[in-house]
Amino acid sequence: MAELEPMIRDLALMLVVAGIVTLVFKRLKQPLVLGYIVAGFLVSPHMPYTASVVDQESIRLWADIGVMFLLFSLGLDFSFKKILKMGASPIISTICIIFSMSLLGYCSGRLFHWSDMDSIFLGGMLAMSSTTIIYKAFDDLGLRQQKFAGMVMSVLILEDILAIVMMVMLSAIASGNNPDGSQMLGSVLKIVFFLVLWLVVGIFAVPLILRKVRTLINDEVLLIVALGLCCAMAVFSSEVGFSSAFGAFIMGSILAETVDAEHIEKLVEPVKNLFGAIFFVSVGMLVDPEILLSYAGPIAALVLTILLGQSIFGSFAFMLGGESLKSAVRCGFSMAQIGEFSFIIASLGLSLGVISNFLYPVVVAVSVITTFLTPYMIRVSVPASGMLERHLPSRLIRMFNYFSTSHPHSNEQSKWKKLLMQMAANTLIYSILTVAVIFLMFSFAEPVVSRMLPESAFRWTANVLTGLLTVLLIAPFLRAMIMKKNRSEEFKALWAESNINRLPLIFTILVRVVIAVAFIFYICNHLTRFTPAVMITLGLIVVVFIVISRRIKNNSIRMERLFINNLRSRDIEAQVSGKKRPLYEGRLLDRDVHIAEFNIPMNTRWMGHTLRQLAFGSKYGVHVSSILRANHRLNIPDGDYLIFPGDKIQVIGSDQQLAAFGQAVSSEVFGEDLNFEQREMKLRQYVVKDNSPFIDKTLEQSGIRSLYSCMVVGLEEGKENLSPVKPTRKFQAGDIIWVVGEQEALDTLFAV
Repeated sequence: MAELEPMIRDLALMLVVAGIVTLVFKRLKQPLVLGYIVAGFLVSPHMPYTASVVDQESIRLWADIGVMFLLFSLGLDFSFKKILKMGASPIISTICIIFSMSLLGYCSGRLFHWSDMDSIFLGGMLAMSSTTIIYKAFDDLGLRQQKFAGMVMSVLILEDILAIVMMVMLSAIASGNNPDGSQMLGSVLKIVFFLVLWLVVGIFAVPLILRKVRTLINDEVLLIVALGLCCAMAVFSSEVGFSSAFGAFIMGSILAETVDAEHIEKLVEPVKNLFGAIFFVSVGMLVDPEILLSYAGPIAALVLTILLGQSIFGSFAFMLGGESLKSAVRCGFSMAQIGEFSFIIASLGLSLGVISNFLYPVVVAVSVITTFLTPYMIRVSVPASGMLERHLPSRLIRMFNYFSTSHPHSNEQSKWKKLLMQMAANTLIYSILTVAVIFLMFSFAEPVVSRMLPESAFRWTANVLTGLLTVLLIAPFLRAMIMKKNRSEEFKALWAESNINRLPLIFTILVRVVIAVAFIFYICNHLTRFTPAVMITLGLIVVVFIVISRRIKNNSIRMERLFINNLRSRDIEAQVSGKKRPLYEGRLLDRDVHIAEFNIPMNTRWMGHTLRQLAFGSKYGVHVSSILRANHRLNIPDGDYLIFPGDKIQVIGSDQQLAAFGQAVSSEVFGEDLNFEQREMKLRQYVVKDNSPFIDKTLEQSGIRSLYSCMVVGLEEGKENLSPVKPTRKFQAGDIIWVVGEQEALDTLFAV
């Protein structure tokens, strides 16, 4: 146990100091992330006036675990279906922001004469706005329900995803001396391959396993299973050349598609908070005052770069995404800071040994300054947009606003485009699954079969057996690749519209047949010495058999249906429990009004009041469209519906109306009971005296409950248990009764 003492002492020091500092920051209404960083600086060796952490290696290990759990939690809150439903607007804005800010960061680094690798990593850090800080700022300013805030959060989700990809790309760049285009392309293809493979296999297998053992799982077991899956995927990700954080994020994204996602997120949150706090404290430990003084000029320049860069390029990017001038300026100004992902990217650079030691504290200082400025940037965005509208030419403003209102929000596509995109996606997914099965069979099954049949006479038998097993395993994937979408509505419509369409449609089938034959050809080429003509012929025969086989067809359809059900399980559960938002929300978002959800606090003053009594429409101009209560949706409630604590209500209104209503939700509450100690209930014995006013009165006539706020629990008659007081019994002198009440009420009763 002796070797654990420094680690435990360091942990105690970190958590105690972090607790004290975060209490101060909470009182000052500042983000807790900054409190953790300040706490880390106070316990670091750079602060000579306070106790310092001794075993920094252990702290660094825990910080790595913190990053892993932070990204696991991010994955739990993320769904790839969300990205598909967002449309093109946030994607366009995100790509423009990341490209412009990365380029701006790289150019800034080169202007300071920093190395190429320092400048590249600096560009990645400056491109990542802080989801945590922006969310907290919106919440504090009462803007979270406004329309522009929803657009900002969509872009932040995409930025977080691209940050994961950026970390993988930066690792690939750092691993090579001079990575060329082919290496970069190989890295991208490797990311896509494993990303699709893990998501498809994970969404197919993990929900199925959880569904089978659901009756055996309680909160404790579910937490252990979730963290075990997180760590297992982190290990597997490291083994194939990615970071453990990337694997943790992927497993979180897989679990996000299960019906247990919200439950797992709540269970994991305390673990994430603990290790996340250790990570941010470790960030503060790297702040060196001497470096900050030496690099005061670059720090000020980088702060200015972020503020101006996000304000200008961010606003322009949101306009390209379809936002009006006012909304785009508010979005761009809101993102003018860097945060947790910048620290993670900096940690990656340090762990790889490719960035200079000064860069980390410089980035931390920039993050602290921009975080403090975030609320002011959000507030100044409205007058800034007003100033632009006054000074820019009216023709230019009309062009911006026309571009935003005419920006396509619909997902309707041409039949050809939709069909080809679906075919390409199916071909990619099933090809990746086929490659994975072939790799596993050749890497593991083939050696096992060869050892079972070692003699050279059985060599051909071993190869044939391995080949047959491999073909049987990939047959459902090959059939789905060839046949899927051949009977879709788009395919039938294009076939019926014109004879000109039929030849290209047949060509799409032939291309997929060629790809399937190529897989069979590869298997034969690996296991046999047939001539190419024989292998191609054999491949065609096998593909025809796969297409006409009813058993393979049934297996393929069953596997695909199971995958689709797993993918839709969370949506189905949301519909059943009343949590799914209405379909008309998308139409409202194109106009001045939109839907927002509000959680009614447990100490609300509205409890027990009807909607008619509360009069939300006349007071705030909003309309309650639904009430979510106990996993049930009450749609279009009338004025007689009561509001209860814990209700989640969906409200329709404009930004200003929803902001006023949100302020009322949080302010119309009962204050804290500061004298709760005096409200303790006590049990006392009361003896009815000769001069008592209760003599010859029944329990109801005595007024012990109505007048003195006390309750009689029983009559003492010398028995083992107290006797109940009958309603008709009258009190007599000498009766011994036991009463319960607050101390003040008992004092009043006993004084009678």
